[in-house]
Amino acid sequence: MGLSVTISAADAADAEHILKLQYLCYQSEAALYGDWSIEPLTQSLDGLRAELAEGHGLVARLGDEVVASVRASIDEDGTVRIAKLIVHPRMQRHGIGGRLLDGIERHFAGLEGTAVRETPSPKRFQLLTGHRSEGNLRLYRSKGYAQVATRELGPKLTLVTLEKAAA
Repeated sequence: MGLSVTISAADAADAEHILKLQYLCYQSEAALYGDWSIEPLTQSLDGLRAELAEGHGLVARLGDEVVASVRASIDEDGTVRIAKLIVHPRMQRHGIGGRLLDGIERHFAGLEGTAVRETPSPKRFQLLTGHRSEGNLRLYRSKGYAQVATRELGPKLTLVTLEKAAA
């Protein structure tokens, strides 16, 4: 399709755009599980800003429009927890989600960003998705993630934890 999508670090000025996109993107997940109280739909702007400040976020832009985003943070054990990989519905299936996932992994592996890091070296990358979210599961498996755990949150939702070793 020849899209000129650029990927860059998210900053505080992107927070409102990310939150609006997050709300749009998680509508399909809420419908799939029959639950509109999921955290991505109830998260506050301050909560999102705090996530960006505590970890690292990326945005994909088409011109000036934020069309995709991902956030992650690393814990003291070296687990990079990737969260809220979102792509605008009209931009899905063009490889943007995969590019964001690759970008966030590179950032934490030290291949992008600052040369000096005060964070532990990543040992593994981990993410969660719902058991019915086939598109998400397909993408994550294609990027080398394997299921390591499941947790039933209720009769409609089981969270699937996927993980891969850091290179």
